[in-house]
Amino acid sequence: MPVPLQGSLFAAAEEVGPRPLTALRRTHLAHGAWIDVLPGWLTGADALFAALAESVPWRAEQRRMYERTVQVPRLLANYRAGDRLPHPVLEAARDRLSAHYAAESGEPFVTAGLCFYRAGRDSVAWHGDRIGRGAREDTMVAIVSVGQPRPLLLRPRAGGPVLRRPLGHGDLVVMGGSCQRTWDHAVPKTRRSAGPRISIQFRPRGVS
Repeated sequence: MPVPLQGSLFAAAEEVGPRPLTALRRTHLAHGAWIDVLPGWLTGADALFAALAESVPWRAEQRRMYERTVQVPRLLANYRAGDRLPHPVLEAARDRLSAHYAAESGEPFVTAGLCFYRAGRDSVAWHGDRIGRGAREDTMVAIVSVGQPRPLLLRPRAGGPVLRRPLGHGDLVVMGGSCQRTWDHAVPKTRRSAGPRISIQFRPRGVS
């Protein structure tokens, strides 16, 4: 699937892979939620974007909403526990995240969901990953973004200011604590020029 991408000047010379996680910065949110952020965690992220855009078996989905069927405004791919991921860098990233958070979470990341935002018209509405254990337990969801930055918005379900985190070019955000239960997140549509972005979400068992 050829997709135009405005890459960085030095991306072609970078080896693709995750950096150490020592520079992660945690922000504590309300209601027991937190996020860890590390810009540019994956080196060579533009090359990884190109490989995923071409090789992943992307699918379009439809969903029933308000008594009518609508197209999901992004392309999707899902990898269950035990599935081989579409690029070895994703397996290395998942394993490094699992090792880093092992003492805090007590479990590894085992699944991967990929979303392809092709342009500004593609989006995901406000939601939390509350299907399964996320509805009643503290969990972690790690998101790695490759391609052009798009804003990830977060807001408390009880009401309050919206946080905005632009993600792209190998950026990492990890949502933890009560974040999936007490906060929602979204990637809004935009009328501004927006290049393509792929989001990779790593989750532990029983969270979706």
